[in-house]
Amino acid sequence: MDSTQKEEMRAKVRQGYAGIALGSTQSCCGSGQGCCSSANAGTLAASLGYSEDDINDLPEGVNMGLSCGNPLALASLKEGDVVLDLGSGGGFDVFQAGPRVGKSGRVIGVDMTAEMLHKARNACVWYREHSGLDNVEFRLGEIEHLPVADNSVDVVLSNCVINLSPDKPQVWKEIFRVLRSGGKVSVSDIVLLEELSENVMDSVAALVGCISGAILLEETKNILKECGFIHISLDKKSGYIEAMESGDDPLYAKIRQSLPPEKTLHDVMTSAIVSAQKP
Repeated sequence: MDSTQKEEMRAKVRQGYAGIALGSTQSCCGSGQGCCSSANAGTLAASLGYSEDDINDLPEGVNMGLSCGNPLALASLKEGDVVLDLGSGGGFDVFQAGPRVGKSGRVIGVDMTAEMLHKARNACVWYREHSGLDNVEFRLGEIEHLPVADNSVDVVLSNCVINLSPDKPQVWKEIFRVLRSGGKVSVSDIVLLEELSENVMDSVAALVGCISGAILLEETKNILKECGFIHISLDKKSGYIEAMESGDDPLYAKIRQSLPPEKTLHDVMTSAIVSAQKP
């Protein structure tokens, strides 16, 4: 993929998520509620392991159903941690991480969509008043070129975003750069178990819906090894794909129709929690 194609891919993603932030697009796949789901955002988040308290104790509107897993569940955040959330959107995971790292910690969200950034920054007012904390911030930037200093972060989070990047090795190089020695990664992403058909991979809806940008599970593991990460784990999670398969979302229906009769969505893709550490 050349630089022009990469920028075209970013532009499509930026346009799709700007529409979600502004409410002009109700979902990234056009199904009506949430990202790639016929369920509402709260139901989807619950199916991914977020507690009712997690979901309810958030600024209004930041849960837009854009998750495909729960990276916070395995992140083991502690008081004083500096946390970076890639593709932070409206701040769904940022505002949950803030209380966990406390007054001495910091949570930084990075997103390339100005409309999402505006939404997240507006929600900071509610967060500060509700939590009594002033420990989160949001920065405009691409995850391939993070506006974050070298060796400054303890934990990197991301939720269904790296699969949208046209240059995933560069994203993981940037993650490695900003992490301190011993720093950890907890990323939820869609990965493929086998290649999808060309008509699905060429679909803009599939791109913005976190599918056509996904790569094979083994390829993801190899990228992390090449970047220098250790203790690499890709833990497959069934909840997200089960929610998609049981729903009537048009994108996932299209993918099902493209598969041979003996195949299911579970055979070709999965949500995974990617864990790793910088030596």
